[in-house]
Amino acid sequence: MATQHHSSALRVPAVSPAYPMAKPGYGKRSAPDQRPRTRDDFALLPTRERYVAGFVDHLPDGAAMSVKTLAKQLPLYGQQAISTSLTALSVAGHLRRVRCPVTGTGDETRWVFRTFWSRTARDNEWWNTYLATEQATLAAAPVQDASAPGMQPPPWAPAEEPPPPPAPEGHDAEPAPEPTAVPQQRTPARTPDAAPTPPQLPAPGPVPATPQAPGAGRSPAYLALARLGRQDHRLTLSADDCTTLEPQAAEWLARGVSTDYLTSALTAGLPAQVDFPVGLLRRRLTDKIPPRLPTTGSPSPDAPPPAHHLLVECTDCGRPGPPQALPDGLCRPCREAHSGSVGRENSPHPADIADVKAHMSNLRGLLKPV
Repeated sequence: MATQHHSSALRVPAVSPAYPMAKPGYGKRSAPDQRPRTRDDFALLPTRERYVAGFVDHLPDGAAMSVKTLAKQLPLYGQQAISTSLTALSVAGHLRRVRCPVTGTGDETRWVFRTFWSRTARDNEWWNTYLATEQATLAAAPVQDASAPGMQPPPWAPAEEPPPPPAPEGHDAEPAPEPTAVPQQRTPARTPDAAPTPPQLPAPGPVPATPQAPGAGRSPAYLALARLGRQDHRLTLSADDCTTLEPQAAEWLARGVSTDYLTSALTAGLPAQVDFPVGLLRRRLTDKIPPRLPTTGSPSPDAPPPAHHLLVECTDCGRPGPPQALPDGLCRPCREAHSGSVGRENSPHPADIADVKAHMSNLRGLLKPV
C-alpha cells in the first residue's frame, strides 16, 4: 500500500479574483529573466516568509502591495508579521520598493510607488544594474501621469451620468415638459369702492449666508495637514493643531515642494505608537525642512530636460535613497537593526550567559554537604 506524505509547509491561499489592484502606475512589477515556477521555490526561506513569498509570486502585475492589503488576504498573519516578512524577502533578494517620477501638470513632478518582485533571488549588484536600466528608461521616456489627458481613469473615479433615455416614437409619445412658470397668488376681485390693498413686504431679517464647500478658503498647507489623519490614524490632528502647524507647512510649500512630497516626508518611518502627533509633526517640520533653492529664470530652449532619478525605498521604514545606498533594500539603521536581531537569535546574549553561570554556581552550592 502506498504511503502518503504530507508537507509541513503552509499551503499558500489562492489569489482571489477580487484582489484589489493598485492605482494606474503603482503596484507590483515583475523583474525579467526569472526561472519557471517549481515546487522548490523559496525552499530555503522560513515558513512564514515562504508562505508570503508564494502568495506574492502569484499576484498579477499591478496588484496592490501595501502591508494592509496583504494582511487582509493572508489570514494567518497580521500587518506587523507581513511587514517583517517583506523585509526578510528584501534581504533575501526577492523584492525592492522604489519611487518612480512621473510628469504631472506644468513643472510639477509626481512620484509613483512600485514594488519590483523576482522569484529568483538576486544579489545587490544585479538589482543595482536593473534599477539603473529602469532609470535610463525613465530618462528616455518619462512615465505619463495617471491624471494626464488620454490616460485611463482610475477605477475609483465616479462614472459619468448617462444621458436621459430618448422619448419613444409614435403618437403615444408624450411631449417634452415645458418649464413651468411660478404660479402667482390669486387676489379677490376689487370693487370700485374698495381701496387698493398695499403690498405686504417681508419682515426685515438677517440675510442667510451662502453655504460654502468644505475646505473653501483653506490653504494647501492646512489641507495637507488635515489629510494626514485619513492616511495614517497615528497622525490625526484637530483643527487647532492644523492651524498651529500651518505656517511651518506653508514654508515647505514656499520652497518649491509639492503636497505629496510634504505628506511623504511626514509619514515615512513612523514609530509603532504616536502619543503626541502635533509634537512629532512640529519636530519633523523643523528638522526635515528642505533647502531653499535659488530662483532662476526660465530655462533656455537648448537646456537639457531635467533628469528623472529613481529612488529605492527602505523596505522597513520607507526612507528613500539611491540604489547603491540601500543594499538589501534597507537603509543603514534598519540594516544594522536587522543584522543585530539575526545575531541575537543565533547566539545568546552575554548577560544571559552570566545569569546561567551564576544560577549553576548557586545550585552547586546547595548540593554541597553541610
